[in-house]
Amino acid sequence: MGVDYYKMLGVDRSAKDDDLKKAYRKLAMKWHPDKNPNSKKEAVAKFKQISEAYEVLSDPQKRAVYDQYGEEGLKGQVPPPDAGFPVEATYFSTGEGPTSFRFEPRNAEDISAEFFGYSSPLGGMGGLGGGSFGGFRGLRSLWSFPGDIIFGSLTHQAALWKAPPIEYRLPCSLEELYKGATKKMKLTREIVYTSRGTIKVEEILTVDIKPGWMEGTKITFFEKGNEQPNIIPSDLVFIVDEKPHNVFTRDGNDLIVTKNISMAEGLTGLTVHLTTLDDRSLTIPINNVVHTNYEEVVPREGMPLQKDLTKKGDLRIKFNIKFPTTLTSDQKAGIKKLLGA
Repeated sequence: MGVDYYKMLGVDRSAKDDDLKKAYRKLAMKWHPDKNPNSKKEAVAKFKQISEAYEVLSDPQKRAVYDQYGEEGLKGQVPPPDAGFPVEATYFSTGEGPTSFRFEPRNAEDISAEFFGYSSPLGGMGGLGGGSFGGFRGLRSLWSFPGDIIFGSLTHQAALWKAPPIEYRLPCSLEELYKGATKKMKLTREIVYTSRGTIKVEEILTVDIKPGWMEGTKITFFEKGNEQPNIIPSDLVFIVDEKPHNVFTRDGNDLIVTKNISMAEGLTGLTVHLTTLDDRSLTIPINNVVHTNYEEVVPREGMPLQKDLTKKGDLRIKFNIKFPTTLTSDQKAGIKKLLGA
């Protein structure tokens, strides 16, 4: 992989933004040239290295390229697809010979200025050499400033056009919507790598399905669509699509099951056996006379309520009564006698 930016900052590969900021702040204080007057040459080199590492790892696009292709990818030396890499890189010709995408590290002073929200926190240091700003003492207050400053022009961002959202169906079984589940989806998208073109990168999106979610629930991943210069990427929206179940149907927070029974069972009683969506066994005695519109309601055996998982809807058992197609004279007489007709 060549240069190990994670090792430079002393963080692991799963480091979050806050971890990167803390690591960069600590190392920048340690290796600032004004704090190392007796070894300024080494300090300048170290400061540039950690600034470059922070620039790459704090930028989602650059980090994605680096994680997949290493330093070679940042320098435009991505191996061809048949070299065993999971994503095929797409290149666009610039009309200037072979296409090449190169990561060009910015001046460490500029990176530090963005990080600390100051126009020139390194002052007139002449490429990390001098100290007319007041040296390290002048920077110390910025390093210890409470909270991190968000860098960027809101006016410029607001002026950009944003691509419309892209929607995908997210099939979920009734069991997943009852118990909750985690779904991982592999996404391949284009990111703007330089002003000359784009490159494809692969990401894994994780959706945590919460118990009680309903058909139509939307999960939005902001700005995860394909990138284009001067356009804010579209949002990816996944919409829950409830797959049909072979036993239960859903009505809001209630679960409905339909049982086929004979007329004799409807008149004399029966016992319904069911396996719940979380694999429990229910035994439900039906002692009432079952007629065509009869429903047996079992409280709190429906779907969990999304806003209060301690509560559930009801289980409603409907019946499809199978009447005999013919009766003998003796059977008719027997039924009349039994029912007192």
